[in-house]
Amino acid sequence: MFAAVSLSAMLLLSCNNEASKTAETPMVDTVKKVEAPAPAPAPAAPKDIVDVAIGSPDHTTLVAALTAAGLVETLKGTGPYTVFAPTNAAFNALPKGTVEGLLKPENKAKLTKILTYHVVAGAVKAADLKDGQKVKTLQGEELTVSIKDGKVKINGANVTAADLTGSNGVVHVIDAVLMPKK
Repeated sequence: MFAAVSLSAMLLLSCNNEASKTAETPMVDTVKKVEAPAPAPAPAAPKDIVDVAIGSPDHTTLVAALTAAGLVETLKGTGPYTVFAPTNAAFNALPKGTVEGLLKPENKAKLTKILTYHVVAGAVKAADLKDGQKVKTLQGEELTVSIKDGKVKINGANVTAADLTGSNGVVHVIDAVLMPKK
């Protein structure tokens, strides 16, 4: 019996020692701090056709004309629109004083007529254009498409860059300013 009591006492003491060792040993923090990733920057809003023109150093005169005519907000609308966009060089090829005269407030109606003659309702890609096709402009008159040897012309103006896509339409760069008949 003495042996049984001794064995029980030893077991009890040994368990008590393990408990005190555990209590004395500091707990190691096993939880790692994880920092939340930085929020992703908001995606840039897609550029509309006016933004495409604003982003081009070759279209500063066109942007100034759109602003003077009060057409910026219209062309930033839902659309879709197709713009045949004359370059600065195209505007510079007009007779001296023409652009300056058109930008005057008293010529806003005439400027608006000329600019809306460069805009077609709908997003018309270059592949959609056919030789001899007539496209009605927002001004009311039609433009004539001609295609020869893969080169596209609009009323005789060369398309020098095609299918510049915006969120609300497409821009085709042309090398001349188109003048309506009326």
